[in-house]
Formats: sequence, C-alpha cells, structure tokens
Amino acid sequence: MLLRRAVPGDLEQVGRITVAAYAGFVLGEDDPYVARLRDAARRDREAELWVAADDDGTVLGSVTVCPPGSPWREVSREGEGEFRMLAVDPAAQGRGVGIALVDLVLERFRADGARAVVMSSLPEMTGAHRLYGRRGFTRLPDRDFSPVPDVHLLAFGRDL
Repeated sequence: MLLRRAVPGDLEQVGRITVAAYAGFVLGEDDPYVARLRDAARRDREAELWVAADDDGTVLGSVTVCPPGSPWREVSREGEGEFRMLAVDPAAQGRGVGIALVDLVLERFRADGARAVVMSSLPEMTGAHRLYGRRGFTRLPDRDFSPVPDVHLLAFGRDL
C-alpha cells in the first residue's frame, strides 16, 4: 500500500469512496453533507488530501489533514493537528487502510512539531472509534459539539 498526497486524477474516486464510506451515517443522497463528502477537490485546496493506494494505483481510502490555518479545522487548538473525513472504500475495509492513514496523520503532525492530534466523529461511528482507540486516542468530551442542529460530534485526541 502506498500513502501519498492526492493528485487531480484521484479526486473523483476519493469523493465517491468518501460518500460510500459515510453512506450509513447520512440521510441519503439528499443530505447536504453528501456534497461536502464528495467535494475532494475543495478539501485538497483548503487542507491536505492524502490517499492510500494499491500497487496498481487504485485508491483504497483517504484522509483530510487540516494544518494550522485550514478552514477545515473544527476542534483543534494551538499546537495541535487535526484530521477529518477518514474514509476507506467499503470493499477495502479490514485490510489495514484506516490504521495506515491514521499512522500517516500522526507522523505528519509529529514531523511538524505538533504536541497532539485531535478529531471528531459521530457517536454511531463505533468502528472508527475502535480504530482510534487502538492508536491511543481518547475522548475529549469538553470539545464535543454540534455543527448543525441534531448532529452531535464526539471529540477524540492523543498526545504525540
């Protein structure tokens, strides 16, 4: 598996995979968040979009890394890294793609001198919560928030 920054040819596939990975957590294709999930080009412009790809170049998953100054940051504070929209193609789940992407995020921010990494997740995303727990993330309930009515996000973080 190759971990690398997304290139323009990846963006449509990343958008499709992200929508597929989040399908069980949105209110169908009409949910306004689906357009945001699909818009990989915007995430790549306003943050850093990283992909995990197979040896043949097929994108298996992606993660949005939100460095300081990125409008995609939601729960991070000074000296902390943040990531969003970790997504693994449903056909590639269980192959270590998610763990590899989380490890990439941790190394990316460690290299930048961040003291911690944080993120937020829907309460229903229990599989993702287990993955984060295996990489040392713990709950940060004081940072839980609701970006829109009826959507509640749980915050997680870990020191580097």
